[in-house]
Amino acid sequence: MKASEFDRRFEEGENITDLLDLSKARRPEEQPRRVNVDFPVWMIRCLDREAKRLGVTRQSIIKVWIAERLERRAS
Repeated sequence: MKASEFDRRFEEGENITDLLDLSKARRPEEQPRRVNVDFPVWMIRCLDREAKRLGVTRQSIIKVWIAERLERRAS
């Protein structure tokens, strides 16, 4: 299919997802990047208690809480 045909279908609102190879699709700036953060022992204990209560990992709760704070700050 030529790009012009693809563009026409898209512009007309046709569902083009079947025409795409999404197996290697990536969101810009969504790739994980490792960082090291040192926490005091009391913070780690609190994080672990909360993570256990919610049934998630320590890393998950840290990421969610930081994301929530950043989103609030952005709005």
